[in-house]
Amino acid sequence: MIDIEFVQALIRMLDESSLDNLELRRGGTRIRLSKSPGGAAVVAEAPPARSSADNPAPALATASPAPSDGSPPATLPPVADGSATGLAEITSPMVGTFYRAPSPEADPYVEVGGTVAAGDVLCVIEAMKLMNELECEVAGRIVEICVENAEPVDFGQVLFRVDPA
Repeated sequence: MIDIEFVQALIRMLDESSLDNLELRRGGTRIRLSKSPGGAAVVAEAPPARSSADNPAPALATASPAPSDGSPPATLPPVADGSATGLAEITSPMVGTFYRAPSPEADPYVEVGGTVAAGDVLCVIEAMKLMNELECEVAGRIVEICVENAEPVDFGQVLFRVDPA
């Protein structure tokens, strides 16, 4: 069940910020809010998470800044073409701090040479005290990790290069 006061607080926070979109996933619930006329607010029950009861799905939130020229926000694909190399480039969807592991003592999510499937978590980007998991959009082999752990990243910065399977 969704707490309406929580949703109202999210709406107030979005109105008072420079963000245009906000998406939050908690358990099996997804809430997406948008200021732009083309983006509709959505509250939906998501299918059950793949994780077991002893490993609950962490909260995931993403946000994007409002465009300054008044145009509707562009959809931001996290995977870009790696030009002539044929590699998929996984880019940062936001400004924040890049972390390779869920905690300092944990193993990194991925290593160079490791294989990933679409939907696998690659890293965490901390933005505005929120830990945002970045999921891989393509299956393949990690060829390069372009950012050091705990390094600040910019919107659109290449984080990983993946050789698609």
